[in-house]
Amino acid sequence: MQKGEINQIRAQIQAEYEAAKQGLSGLASGAARHDFISAKTANIGKYHEQLVELLGPEQAISIIANTIWTPTDQGTIS
Repeated sequence: MQKGEINQIRAQIQAEYEAAKQGLSGLASGAARHDFISAKTANIGKYHEQLVELLGPEQAISIIANTIWTPTDQGTIS
């Protein structure tokens, strides 16, 4: 069950991150845009806490990094 739960959390993180990214280029501006992106990042924080409980802090942040950033973004591929 843990692997399925981790995969579900990973999918939610990806969805929240993509929504926040799209919010940066959307039609909303100012406070509305900020509130939207803040809500998405807060949700990612909640998912991080769940992963920490399941796997510990190092694995949790590794999963988040590998979910939202490509190897190029992480500086592992040039």
